[in-house]
Amino acid sequence: MHLILTGATGLVGSSVLDAVIKMKDITKISILSRRPVKMAEDAQDPRIHVIVHQDFEKYDSEVLSQLRGARGCVWALGISQTQVGKEEYIKITKDYALAASEAFQMLASENEPFSFVYVSGSGATLEPGRFSPIFARVKGETELALAEMRKTNPWFHAMSTRPGAIDPATHDAIKPYIPTPSFSIGIIHAVLGPAIRVGLSKLYSPTEELGRVLTELAMGKHTDRFTGKDIQKVGEFPILENSAIRRLAASSE
Repeated sequence: MHLILTGATGLVGSSVLDAVIKMKDITKISILSRRPVKMAEDAQDPRIHVIVHQDFEKYDSEVLSQLRGARGCVWALGISQTQVGKEEYIKITKDYALAASEAFQMLASENEPFSFVYVSGSGATLEPGRFSPIFARVKGETELALAEMRKTNPWFHAMSTRPGAIDPATHDAIKPYIPTPSFSIGIIHAVLGPAIRVGLSKLYSPTEELGRVLTELAMGKHTDRFTGKDIQKVGEFPILENSAIRRLAASSE
């Protein structure tokens, strides 16, 4: 099976890339990235193809030809709202994902549906209030737009996942490649990490488990388990909260 991955130099993307490398059912992984991906280079896996792509709002025939035959995508491209201004955050979080979704619909057909897995985040909302933070609003808007795409194209199986406290503490394979957190974020992880792992497991998202489930979703797996209070649906578009991701992880171990 051929899958597409974005955000491969980030925390979530690195976890997905590690999962893909371990899965023998994956015959090809196309990584869209603005720069070389060190983890992919070090893996020396012939199934991995890095496509240097500078403009994530445009997909020309040359790029799409390299993606032909892909059956799914994990869209892990993203950035913290604290790192960029509002307009740039909207572009990276929403506009890029929707532009790719429009382009990737040509990869979907009745006989070969395409699974698009959008990595959102815990706290995203479809009904923002006056005090909802920008990330919650923008991710929710993106989810609604993807739901509309799924409605108009039933073979384009878009879905959203909302990981919680993403933790690479026990995931040694990706540690050399993930971004170094800021000093303040590092302190928060050191102080709150143990408490979340033990007392708030529904919010805890270990990267090795997360990467595996995201990959499996892009492969079209788990669709028969999209039930429960922690899986919201907008039409046929499912939104999986972190506890749902963890349940799927446990069921596929």
